[in-house]
Amino acid sequence: MSNKLDTSPYKGVRDFYPEDMWLEKYMFETMRKAVESYGYVEYTASILEPAELYKAKSGQEIVNEQTYTFTDRGNREVTLRPEMTPTVARMVAGRRRDLGFPLRWYSIPNLFRYENPQRGRLREHYQLNVDVFGITGLSAEVEIISVANAIMQGFGAHDADYSILINSRKLLKELFELFNISEEKSYTLSKLIDKKEKVSAEDFLSGVEELIGDNAKELVALLSSNQKLLERIGEDHETVKTILSVITSLDQLGIKNVIFTPTLMRGFDYYTDIVFEVFDTHPENNRSLFGGGRYDNLLELFGNDSVPAVGFGMGDVTLADFLRTHNLLPAYRSEVGAVLATIGAVDENEVAILAQSFRSKGLNVAVTIGAKKPADVIKNTLKQGVKYIIFVGEDELSKKVYTFKDLTTEETSSLSFDDIVRSIQS
Repeated sequence: MSNKLDTSPYKGVRDFYPEDMWLEKYMFETMRKAVESYGYVEYTASILEPAELYKAKSGQEIVNEQTYTFTDRGNREVTLRPEMTPTVARMVAGRRRDLGFPLRWYSIPNLFRYENPQRGRLREHYQLNVDVFGITGLSAEVEIISVANAIMQGFGAHDADYSILINSRKLLKELFELFNISEEKSYTLSKLIDKKEKVSAEDFLSGVEELIGDNAKELVALLSSNQKLLERIGEDHETVKTILSVITSLDQLGIKNVIFTPTLMRGFDYYTDIVFEVFDTHPENNRSLFGGGRYDNLLELFGNDSVPAVGFGMGDVTLADFLRTHNLLPAYRSEVGAVLATIGAVDENEVAILAQSFRSKGLNVAVTIGAKKPADVIKNTLKQGVKYIIFVGEDELSKKVYTFKDLTTEETSSLSFDDIVRSIQS
């Protein structure tokens, strides 16, 4: 064939070779350990959803520009899910009367968005989603942010490595009402404010001026000073007290890297009150890592009464960037405990029985039969990231003493079955 197929994956998606899959499993296991310690249980769903699920509440930018949407053979408009929150809302609404609230659910789904691939953003990623349903009080926000913090700590991160930014969408609504900004302009302005840190001060002011005219400088000044904003809204205002209460409660739990950030909005339209983001403080990766907030009205889309809900989504791409930047990634080690390699002509059944004996002790053992040279076995085993080789020939099988090589130290010794098991498990 003259035209060979390209070995590269589709733009913006990934192949997971064993070392990549090992990292994913490590991240997922660390996430699961932290989340389940708070009493959350796992669920999942198909990657395919009706397109109208996202048109209703996700936000026009995501629906119109970032979804993979197509018409199936039954003439139904279908979307590869770009996020998980509408899905879990659909699931809870579907069995609401059968479920015992409060619900504490989590999942680690594969998500798809058609956007420009760049550092921290691909067209597909895995994302931990953590949600609690049925709690109206601020204990839900405190718990969810505590879970997020526990995950970061579980990866070995310190308080100085990241900040937890917090705000309320209600606060910006109050501010917009003070300036008599229409609902239509408020929506556009909120999207602009959410991107404030990504554009220059001049461009931000210009954008605000286009929307509200002469009041732009005063509004921008308030958004640039927490103290001025609090004075204008009033520190006794219910929304302000709500934000400060969450910060105080987190402080009492030992979570002290929380920062009130009035420009924080989050991109999804379904958030109704408190929103938060975890932000990397390292100068080489100074960016938002993940976030979430309260969304009490999403279940109403399915004809249900509102159900209070708070949650967040944590993507694997930005998390891996964070771990690399802060040198928190453990060294890759194959999940194969040892390679059992034959020397010369041997009874293959005896070798298989020996391998099974090792496996019965909880070891993961791969068998290589008929290798031409021990050097070839060593070379290939090193490429696979496996630490140990057990060489077995007729003499070893008869004496039940095997040649054991540690590829890390390059030491070779003759050991019994039990001694090999102890060496690998130690």
